[in-house]
Amino acid sequence: MMKNFKSIVVAVLMMFFVSNVIGQIKKDEVGGGQNIVSTAVPFLNIAPESRAGGLGDAGVAISPDINSQHWNPAKYAFIDGSMGVSFSFTPWLRELVNDINMYYLSYYYRLGDMQTLSASLRYFSLGNISFTDESGNVQFEAKPNEFAFDLAYSRVLSDHFSGAVAFRYIRSDLSNNYSSPGGGSAQLQAGNSFAADVAFYYRTSWHKNRKESEFTAGINISNIGSKISYDGGTTKEFIPTNLKLGVAYRMELDEYNMIMATVDMNKLLVPSVLSLPNDTTATNDNTSVISGMFTSFSDAPGGFSEELQEIRLSGGIEYWYNKQFALRVGYHHENVNKGNRKFATVGLGLKFNIFSIDASYIIPMQANNPLANTIRFSLGFDLSKYGGKGGSVAYKSNRGRSRKRH
Repeated sequence: MMKNFKSIVVAVLMMFFVSNVIGQIKKDEVGGGQNIVSTAVPFLNIAPESRAGGLGDAGVAISPDINSQHWNPAKYAFIDGSMGVSFSFTPWLRELVNDINMYYLSYYYRLGDMQTLSASLRYFSLGNISFTDESGNVQFEAKPNEFAFDLAYSRVLSDHFSGAVAFRYIRSDLSNNYSSPGGGSAQLQAGNSFAADVAFYYRTSWHKNRKESEFTAGINISNIGSKISYDGGTTKEFIPTNLKLGVAYRMELDEYNMIMATVDMNKLLVPSVLSLPNDTTATNDNTSVISGMFTSFSDAPGGFSEELQEIRLSGGIEYWYNKQFALRVGYHHENVNKGNRKFATVGLGLKFNIFSIDASYIIPMQANNPLANTIRFSLGFDLSKYGGKGGSVAYKSNRGRSRKRH
């Protein structure tokens, strides 16, 4: 008899989130031990690009860039430029395997001074998985993969404020249509889901002693969407609906030097894992997506103190010299009972007239961490400057000045 494919899916999810427990949680651990909130398609919450990746995965409130789609699409309304494209590559969990990779492509196009369209494609390759029988004989070779494609519309709502909505299609193929002889629970199929993001971005700037300072804030409720099923609807799992909140402060030190600091907060808006009398775990399959979002603030078995443990914090500092060379450092913190992902990050960036190059590196806080030696690479192109034509940019600044770059 073939091994149950669901156990392989669980193992894959464990690798993705470097979690010690995603399966069973014993009764005596509820509220005081490992109680990880798990979802399907967790790849949606992996930072896919290098700039925010160098800031501890903090990006919802930092200044707009080509990769704003993942963090906060509302930032595109204030971006300096009329069109751009970026490609990012992340070899994932290289300490465990050498064939899991994330690819990320993002694009934006300004429709006018007040509105922008954007899109992104994220592809997650899980490498090769061998299906074996109980004797260890390979019966089937699979190449599971997941991807998400989304479109967003952002608009300036005032001199200081913008908003955006994004619509996303998600496909997760963990079985490559594999089914065991005789059928049964191992006959699984690709899962599909549709989701949406709602995002807002605020900024205000001022001048003092001929130096500009800027405060920004952002919020993005991402992946509000249908549950996903791998068995034709018999069982359904929540996708990672997530609340991102963040602030950032940027100031000019002098004509050539600028520094920015940012802090983000993330919380999954899905039901907490509940411990049942027979020492198994489950989330309420009958709970609706919207109901799960609201109850996620108060359903942790350990009460309010455990709800606070579900908040992930990240932050970083970015330094720019002459708006061409950047250095970044950051830190990401997750409670030991909710996954225990703690790591520092470093990154750098080079920005030229038409294109930019960014890279980031993860430094885990624990020994033998699968996230060790994770490097992200991003290459961006400002197509509005291609051929030396320059490009019009966002709406206007807080002082009403037309903002243009050439």
